[in-house]
Amino acid sequence: MEQIPNSESFYLSGGRTGVLLLHGLTGSPASILPWAQGIHEAGFTVSVPRIAGHGTKWEDLNRSTWQDWYDSVQTAFLTLKENCDRVFVGGFSVGGALALKLAQIRGSEIEGLLLLNPSIFDDRKFFRALPILKHFVSSIKGGASDVAKPGAPIHGYDRIPLRALDSLREMWKQVENDLYLVENPLLIGYSINDHVVDPICSQTIIDNVFSPSIREIIFERSFHNVSLDYEVEDLIAESIEYINDVLSGEFEQSNESDEKELINAEFDSIVSQLSLDESAPTTYLDELDRRGEEHFIRPDPKLPPVDQAARIAIICLIAGPAYLVLEYFTGFSFFGTGPWAGVLVFIGGVVASIVRLARSDDEDEWDDGAEV
Repeated sequence: MEQIPNSESFYLSGGRTGVLLLHGLTGSPASILPWAQGIHEAGFTVSVPRIAGHGTKWEDLNRSTWQDWYDSVQTAFLTLKENCDRVFVGGFSVGGALALKLAQIRGSEIEGLLLLNPSIFDDRKFFRALPILKHFVSSIKGGASDVAKPGAPIHGYDRIPLRALDSLREMWKQVENDLYLVENPLLIGYSINDHVVDPICSQTIIDNVFSPSIREIIFERSFHNVSLDYEVEDLIAESIEYINDVLSGEFEQSNESDEKELINAEFDSIVSQLSLDESAPTTYLDELDRRGEEHFIRPDPKLPPVDQAARIAIICLIAGPAYLVLEYFTGFSFFGTGPWAGVLVFIGGVVASIVRLARSDDEDEWDDGAEV
C-alpha cells in the first residue's frame, strides 16, 4: 500500500485544553504538522486525525464520501473530548469546511474555531461538469503544492479523484447553506495569493456566521498552505493568542468593547452636528418640533362620489351571486330561467362598472384627494 510520508494520525498530549486540527482534501496530517507542533509547544493537547481515504493512494479517496470524512472528524473530536475539558477545532482548506460542519452539529461542545484558507465553494465551470465527468474519468493530475517557500515536503496525492471531488460539492452546499448555525468565536486566516481557494470563501464565512466575535488574519507572503510556508510562525502565534484570549474571556470582551466604541463614535458624530446649547432660548431640536407642528397638515383624502350608475353596478355585483347561491340550495328559479338570471345580472354589474370607470377617466369627475 502506497503511503504519504508522515501521513499517519498523531496525538500530542498536553494540558486539559485540546485542539483538533484537520487537513484538506488529498492532503494528510503532514500538511499541517508545523501548525500542530507549534500549538502543542504552548501547552495544549493537539489531535490531528488522518481523514478517511487520505494518506495512502488516491483510489482509496475515490471510494470514500464526505460522510466518511465527517465520521473520521467526529470520532477524533469525541476522543479528544474524553481527555480534555475544553476543545477547539481548526481546519485547513477542506478541513475548514469539515470544522464548520462539526460546529453546525456540535457547536455547543466547541470553544472556538480556527480556519485557515477554508474552502466552502468553487465557482469554476469545471466543477459543474463533475456529476457527469466522474463516470468517465477517475482522476485528474493535481497541481504542484501551493507553497511559496521552496522545499515543501510531500504531503498529499499528486492526483485528484473526481468522485471524491463531486462528493465534496455536496458537502460544500450544506456547509454554506448552514453557516448561520455557527455561533462559536472564530479565528479565520486567508492568503491573498492563494491559488487553490479563492479568499472570497473566507469573506463569505465572515459575512454569514453568527459568531459573537471574529478575528481576521491576512497572509501576504504565503500561498495556500501557510503551515508549510513563510508565515507559519505568525499562524502559530495568532492561534495561541486567540485560544488563550477565548479561554480567558478577553477575546469576546475586546470585541464588545470595539463595538461599543464604534457606536459611541457614530453617536458623537451625529450629536456634534446639532445645536444643543441650552443657554439659547430654544434648542435646535425645539426648532425642529416647532416647524413640524406649523407645517404639517394631516392628510384628509376625499373619497370619490358614488353616483346612481355606481350604485346599480354594486347592486348587480352583489345580487347576481346571491341569486346563484339561493337557486343552488333552494331550487328557486325566477320565471323558470334557472341560474341564468343571476349570471346575467352579475355580468351586467361588471359591464356597468367598466363603463362607469371609463367615463370617470374621460370626464375627470373627481380629483385624487391630496392636499398641498
